[in-house]
Amino acid sequence: MNTVRLCFVATLCFVSSVAFAGANWPQFRGPDGNGHADATNLPVEWSESEHVTWKTAIPGDGHSSPVISDGRIWLTTAVTETLTEAEKKARLAQVKNPRGLDLVGSLSLRAICVDADSGKVLRNVEVFQIDDPQPIHSLNSYASPTPVVEGERVFCHFGTYGTACLDSTTGETLWEQRTLTVDHQNGPGASPIVWNDLLIAQYDGIDRQFVAALDKRTGKIVWKTPRAGKLNDRPEFQKAYATPHVVEVDGKPILISPGADWVYGYDPASGEEIWRISYGGLGFSTVPRPVIGHDMAYIVTSFMQSKLLAVRYDGTGDVSESHVVWTSGRQIPKKPSLLLVGDELYLLSDAGIWTCVDAKTGTEHYRHRLGGQFSASPLFADGRIYIGSQEGIVTVIKPGTEYVELARNEMNAGIMASPAVVDNALFIRTETDLYRLEK
Repeated sequence: MNTVRLCFVATLCFVSSVAFAGANWPQFRGPDGNGHADATNLPVEWSESEHVTWKTAIPGDGHSSPVISDGRIWLTTAVTETLTEAEKKARLAQVKNPRGLDLVGSLSLRAICVDADSGKVLRNVEVFQIDDPQPIHSLNSYASPTPVVEGERVFCHFGTYGTACLDSTTGETLWEQRTLTVDHQNGPGASPIVWNDLLIAQYDGIDRQFVAALDKRTGKIVWKTPRAGKLNDRPEFQKAYATPHVVEVDGKPILISPGADWVYGYDPASGEEIWRISYGGLGFSTVPRPVIGHDMAYIVTSFMQSKLLAVRYDGTGDVSESHVVWTSGRQIPKKPSLLLVGDELYLLSDAGIWTCVDAKTGTEHYRHRLGGQFSASPLFADGRIYIGSQEGIVTVIKPGTEYVELARNEMNAGIMASPAVVDNALFIRTETDLYRLEK
């Protein structure tokens, strides 16, 4: 493990979007936003009766990942009123392209706080009540964006339905922002990030597309930047659900922000566009968060045919012709984010094809079929990689240029949320419960 970690630190060049110290998991994919954890002595194998410190039922439906700070776990959930099939049919008849969509009645968007030591639910706070929600895709939830926790604040984001800042101890609402709206078509998905005094989120709907930054202390809009790249004429091909990432170039921060058909570099302080790169083809419903390393950002285009672009992020203007280092179109994920460990870049396709490539060149080392369907992003911790499936199977493998499987563990329900790690414990959210797993 030490060799891998030292190699990773030596080759990685980025500034994390949130800087935290101590035993925290503050945002989607952890302290550095890359799916890496510093914990040791994690379990490799477990069952419902072995290595489960506690298991807590989570009400409602949510795909947001747990975030952890100061012994408290926060995650969001949606409690919905069920419509009859006749009511659904009548309302969906008014929706353009209703394939794969579902409808609910009223919607209660909630923030759940769980004690990390005992698993006891400390808070169950209704953040927003929505009387007439937009349709939702069957593979999505109304509570898919992962919160951000920072000190005494937890930022809960629900896309078009609003953003709120809660006191992380009391659960009291400190501010809310509900003026930034889009038509997600499939429901919200992009998680926010904190950078300095800003909370930054992407709003790529079928009606409008922009990135916005809020003052994290007040919720007031600091900047709002429309997407500038030319998009497909069909509105359903203009949406995206990705989470941005901040890197540093010559001492200056760059917000790397994937949207539909383009990835952009913005000044995170002002929202000014610095550069943009075309995907070179149709790319929409973009989900994976960028992964940074080797002076490149690894971008996934998602739908229809997903493509992986390794791009340099030091340009100005339209650098589509000059800053794409390599590309790949073979078994590229649409939803799970990538994982970079040293010189190896790992790709997990939605259909369970696990691929390892050379991060600098894209040359393939191996490909292995895991089986199952996948939405959650992989985790690197304690010298191992943890991969959770929608069928509730967590596969543990050894990193390297050859496939070495260490264990397969069956959970009680499917996994849509990415895992978290704190205090040498692994926290996994299934569709019904939150687990603390440790030796």
